[in-house]
Amino acid sequence: MKLALFFARRYLFSKKSVNAINIISLISVVGVVVSSAALVIVLSFYNGMEEFILSMNSRFAPELRIEPAKGKLFSPDDKRLNEIRDNDSVLSFTEVLEDKTLSEYNGQQYIVLLKGMHVTEQNINIYNEMLYSGQFEDLMDSIPYAVIGAQVQAHLQVNYQNPQSRIKLFSPRKTTQGHSINPMDNINVRYIQAVGAMDYEDGFDDLIITPIDFAKDLLSEYEKISAVEIYLQNPEHVNKFQKYLQDKLQEDFIIKNREQQNPILYKTVKSEKWIVFFILTLIGVIAIFNIIGSITMLVLDKREDMQVLSSLGAHQSFIQQIFFFEGMIISFAGSLVGILLGYTFAKMQEIYGFVRTNDLENSLLDIYPVDIRSSDLFLVFVTVLIVSTAVSYISSKLSLKGLENNHLKI
Repeated sequence: MKLALFFARRYLFSKKSVNAINIISLISVVGVVVSSAALVIVLSFYNGMEEFILSMNSRFAPELRIEPAKGKLFSPDDKRLNEIRDNDSVLSFTEVLEDKTLSEYNGQQYIVLLKGMHVTEQNINIYNEMLYSGQFEDLMDSIPYAVIGAQVQAHLQVNYQNPQSRIKLFSPRKTTQGHSINPMDNINVRYIQAVGAMDYEDGFDDLIITPIDFAKDLLSEYEKISAVEIYLQNPEHVNKFQKYLQDKLQEDFIIKNREQQNPILYKTVKSEKWIVFFILTLIGVIAIFNIIGSITMLVLDKREDMQVLSSLGAHQSFIQQIFFFEGMIISFAGSLVGILLGYTFAKMQEIYGFVRTNDLENSLLDIYPVDIRSSDLFLVFVTVLIVSTAVSYISSKLSLKGLENNHLKI
């Protein structure tokens, strides 16, 4: 094997009788370099976009959410929940009551998700990051105020800076018998003033967030809640704490992390990355097939050398190994150079941010984010190497077989 590798290395750098062989070999190397670099760059850019999209979702979704395993509501007067509330790892423990309601403002109506929550000084800073304008501190006042989502604001056009303008909310009474002549007697109607609006985020933009006492009154639900939202002192311990909660609450509750709260978003973001990786890999395979042309031309150029090796007792398998290693050297060198170039480009983008979106002034994203992962570099190297190994083997076998068919004895 060492001798075959020695011949392959000598053939790659030695002078050829036909200059076109050098050009074809160079094209083969460039093809591997470009395909490897493209894979590294695209994966790094997609990683950056994935982190950006998921970080935007993380602003609105709690780190952990406790929901009932059966039904929509549960009682918060559970000893286990109180122990979790007092756990030193918990930064914020928020009881939530949610349900669909009808909202109305200036004759415009829109179905919203009413979210009543208990706002405390512990979680104010967390929720203030969600706001486009206003402050969550206002929800702590004795007067009920609300923060509305982007879609609610777009449909209702609420003037939340006017203290006289209030949103009208409707919800069916749960205690009514339904025998009243007037249908409105069976519906709770409450008014609330909006004091802020949230940033746009798909899945959370139809919210109206109110104090939980207001939501209990509107929904006629005074004893139970829909969920508990938890933020931790150390977010890196989410998976460990989720397992702890599930073991403690057992089958009565479902504990969801951010990915489980919005599985469609996470699956979509990750699947797009691998679809693009697959497409670029196919393009790379086409580029790597240049190795076949390079090896074929080299076999023709070195057929006299092969006749000498054959007369010295070399078997056809040994000669085939020479040209197999020739293709492997091309692919190995090309993949390393390509990965290095791709890493350098992505690193420069991460530091200097010269690739911009050229979007609007108020855009959330001005510079394309980049996230370079060592696992992706290894994946690109292995992918290129596997494809190159297969192509090198096929091309070396076919080239020597072609010579045999032309009655050139080796």
